Amino acid sequence: QVQLVESGGGLVQAGGSLRLSCAASGRTFSTYAMGWFRQAPGLEREFVARISSSGVIRYYADFVKGRFTISRDNAKNTVYLQMNSLKPEDTAVYYCAADSGSERFEIRARARYDQWGQGTQVTVSS
Repeated sequence: QVQLVESGGGLVQAGGSLRLSCAASGRTFSTYAMGWFRQAPGLEREFVARISSSGVIRYYADFVKGRFTISRDNAKNTVYLQMNSLKPEDTAVYYCAADSGSERFEIRARARYDQWGQGTQVTVSS
């Protein structure tokens, strides 16, 4: 089991930036990949980004490429999501999640991730 706690959300104007953090405890953090998802009101939770256990391999949803950067610090058991050039459509609750490693699911699938944080609200005003 791993416990995940997100922080860093808030209200920002369009074009602004935020950095989300996700602190992990419990399972050995450096041994598993991590992902970020988001969920806007009335919509399905969607994949945003994923980073491998070592931090070398990163994968992004098309709608955040060039604007968001996922990173991790295994010494601090923390994964980050740097969000730049924010748009009103980025408004959502953002969740971090631990990748179970199950090859039954592709890396963007919610079902692949077996531990979730409680989420942090990001609101982008126009």
